[in-house]
Amino acid sequence: MGLLSSFLGILGFGIGICGGLLVGFFLFIYRESDEVKDPVIRPLNELETSALEEIMPEIPMWVKTPDYDRVDWLNKFILQMWPYLNKVGVCSVIRSMAQPIFMQYIGKYHIEAIEFESLSLGTLPPNIYGMKVYETNEKELVMEPAFRWAGNPNIVLTIKLFSRRLTIQLVDLQIFASPRITLKPLVPTFPCFANIVVSLMEKPHVDFGLKILGADIMSIPGVYRFVQETIKKQVANLYLWPHTLEIPILDASTVAVKKPVGILHVKVVRALKLLKMDILGTSDPYVKLSFSGERLPPKRTTIKMKNLNPEWNEKFRLIVKDPQLQALELQVYDWDKVGGHDRLGMQLVPLKLLTPNTTKEFTLDLVKNTNVNDPQNRKRRGQLVVELTYVPFRTDSINIHENGDGYESMENGNARTSDEGAFGGAGVLLVTIQGAEDVEGEHHSNPYALILFRGEKRKTKMMKKTHDPTWNEEFQFMLEEPPLQEKIHIEVLSKRAGIHLRSKESLGYIDINLSDVLHNGRINNKYHLIDSKNGKIHVELSWKMA
Repeated sequence: MGLLSSFLGILGFGIGICGGLLVGFFLFIYRESDEVKDPVIRPLNELETSALEEIMPEIPMWVKTPDYDRVDWLNKFILQMWPYLNKVGVCSVIRSMAQPIFMQYIGKYHIEAIEFESLSLGTLPPNIYGMKVYETNEKELVMEPAFRWAGNPNIVLTIKLFSRRLTIQLVDLQIFASPRITLKPLVPTFPCFANIVVSLMEKPHVDFGLKILGADIMSIPGVYRFVQETIKKQVANLYLWPHTLEIPILDASTVAVKKPVGILHVKVVRALKLLKMDILGTSDPYVKLSFSGERLPPKRTTIKMKNLNPEWNEKFRLIVKDPQLQALELQVYDWDKVGGHDRLGMQLVPLKLLTPNTTKEFTLDLVKNTNVNDPQNRKRRGQLVVELTYVPFRTDSINIHENGDGYESMENGNARTSDEGAFGGAGVLLVTIQGAEDVEGEHHSNPYALILFRGEKRKTKMMKKTHDPTWNEEFQFMLEEPPLQEKIHIEVLSKRAGIHLRSKESLGYIDINLSDVLHNGRINNKYHLIDSKNGKIHVELSWKMA
């Protein structure tokens, strides 16, 4: 044995001496050469396949894929913030997410308790080597970072089994993943998004060691591959797209934007024994209708001259957004030709008193105000009779039986449209003007949007001195029948403040076929403006059918 060791030692020493002399010889020749050539740089497309395979894994995503952005600044940010995120941020999230998962196994397989003995993600943060950002028409921000994490975490899990404690330690963790992270919806409340939604676009690569009671069980033949495949399958079942992990950031009640859910049909029938407000002992009553706390202008009946017991039998429709909280406010006024109108009385009807799709008649005792302790409310002010019907919007999707061109065939071979039966009934057309891009006038750029539909005009607020205005304003059109063969006209205008010869200027317009909205239920697109060089307008339209 000693002879063999001596032989190998002498052989290694000889090889080392020869290698050193050989390297020294080549260095001497290089230094003594009269002409030193610059290194040859070759483009990637001239390299052989074998050479490309050797270097491609080291090239970051922002080089290999042009639509990935380089985010070195983000890696520097994570490096500085990692010690603090590790202590109070990421670890607390992991503990809260793992707790309900652990609880599912308590009582099974004789498991009495599962808890983290220690949880630290170490000193090495993940490295993001490329990020892709998507632009959508929705109120959201979509990102796809590609990251690698070869960390040194200290994760020790303790399982109490058969009244004994089993310690499991995770070591040498490596993760390669490309998640899709969506911040939505974007809201005007810090941090400007309500939820973080995460999903994986492909199965992640996870590599780690596992020690139980100090022994590395991953070295057991077959265990390593089984554990890796099981983890990939479990993670894919939970978070592989379209499955998502949603992390709430803001309270839903503070950021929720209420959308219309139905229509309130109001029939103002009559009033009885109203107060006498005129000199001749009569009144000229009319009724205002609105939801309490709503800023929209109220609807109103006609005026009944010189009548203390008027009959209207007039019908109105109001859009309902929250039937559990909203209340219909009815105010009876005495019309005066000069000066303000005197209020004869008012009353509130909470919508939660109504049964959907059922008409209910109310005979309301009018009061001065909503303060129940006001002694003036004891005075008799007459009564108001109304009929109310709450009709919720249909929640089922509209399916049109098409044969490719929007028609369905009849037995005799003639074609007829299927729209009338599918879309019959009243509904609400919601038009949201989100914003515009690259709108520019010849004389000024103070843009606002004007909507023309069925003779009605609605317009957004004016944004001063901008080519990319953001309005985010919603307009509602209540219709007796669906607008199958109609268009809506939307125009971007610019208005100069003050009196000028050219105070108003058109920056472009669009006409949208509403049949497309009815077939799809909702459309959210950016449209190129006609008579505009590069201008676009972002419009969202939806049809809610009762």
